[in-house]
Amino acid sequence: MATTDKPIALVVGAGDYLGSAIARRFAREGYHLVVTRRRGDLGDLTRQIDALGSSVTALHSDARDEAQVIELVNHVESQLGAIQVAVFNVGGNVRFNLCDTSTRVYRKVWEMCALAGFLVGREVAGKMLARKAGTILFTGASASLRGAAGFSAFSGGKHALRALAQSMARELGPQGIHVAHVIVDGLIRNESTAQYLPDLYASKGKDGIVEPDDLAEIYWQLHQQPRSAWTFEIDARPFSEPW
Repeated sequence: MATTDKPIALVVGAGDYLGSAIARRFAREGYHLVVTRRRGDLGDLTRQIDALGSSVTALHSDARDEAQVIELVNHVESQLGAIQVAVFNVGGNVRFNLCDTSTRVYRKVWEMCALAGFLVGREVAGKMLARKAGTILFTGASASLRGAAGFSAFSGGKHALRALAQSMARELGPQGIHVAHVIVDGLIRNESTAQYLPDLYASKGKDGIVEPDDLAEIYWQLHQQPRSAWTFEIDARPFSEPW
C-alpha cells in the first residue's frame, strides 16, 4: 500500500450512520479516510467515499484489543502517512435493569466505551506528539452526563470516556493536540434505534431526531478551530430535547 499525499482522517467505529457521516464529511474536504469497525460490511461506505472523489482504506479492527490498536495505528502511519485527525466513535449502548446486568455485560460495555477509547487515544497521541499537531475527537452521549434507569453499564463507560477526554485535553492541548468530546444528547436517526426504542423514537416528531450529517458537521468544525479558541466539549441535541 503506497503512502498518500492527502491528509489522513482515522474513524474508529465507522458504523452505518454517524461514523459513516463523519467519514463522508472529511472525504468531501479531500481527506484520505481510514475507516474501521469490529465487524460488519464496510463496502457501502467505501463506495460512498469513492463517489465523493476521495480515497479510503477500510479495515476490520477490534478497538478493545491492545495489539490490534497498536497494529492499526502503526500500519496507517507507516504505510499511508501521518494521522491528522482521529475520531473515536465506538458505541456500546445496552439497556438492562441493574440486577439483570451481568459482570460480563458491564465489563464488555466498559471495554467498548472506555478501554477502547484509551487505547486509540494513547496510540494516536503517541504519533501526534512527535509532530506537536493533530486532532482527537471522542463521541459521547447523554449517558456521559447523567445516568438513566437501566443504563448503569453504558453510563459508567461513557462517564469514564468523558473523564479520559478531559485528562487528555489538559495534557495534550499545550503540546499542540486538540482533544474534544461531542455529547450527542438525543436519538440519532438510524434503523437500530428505531427498532430498539420504537415508542420513544416515534414520539420525537419532525426534527426531533438527530441527523447524522448534521452531527458530522460539528466534528469537521472542531477539527478546523484555530488553536487560540479550541473547544473541548459540545453537547448537541434536537431543538425539542429538554435540557
